[in-house]
Amino acid sequence: MRGGSVRQSLGAIVLGFESIVMFFAALVIFGLKALPAPVALIGGAALCVLLIATAALLRFRWGYALGWVLQAVIVAACFLVPLLSIVAAIFIGLWVYCMVKGASIDRQNAAAAASAQAHEPPAATS
Repeated sequence: MRGGSVRQSLGAIVLGFESIVMFFAALVIFGLKALPAPVALIGGAALCVLLIATAALLRFRWGYALGWVLQAVIVAACFLVPLLSIVAAIFIGLWVYCMVKGASIDRQNAAAAASAQAHEPPAATS
């Protein structure tokens, strides 16, 4: 992995897949006429773009906060189409798991790297 953390990689994967599913959710909201067509389609497209952009922004600390905000937006969509709560629960569960487990793996990797560096023999000088 080049410079990124496990948490960042897992979060980006979840957000990427979530953007695909939210595209279809926007079409469902449009088809059920839960919102006016422009709002459903433009709002859905904006959400998809934000999810993809946030995946790239996870290299910054505030990118994770934006990811949490987008999860809240997806929960809000459940009020329009209650069956979306199943999809929202799955993705929010994945998001929480990836954030917790990814951070745990990153801490373990950092500890292992620090331990390996501490036990490394000094470089020979000539």
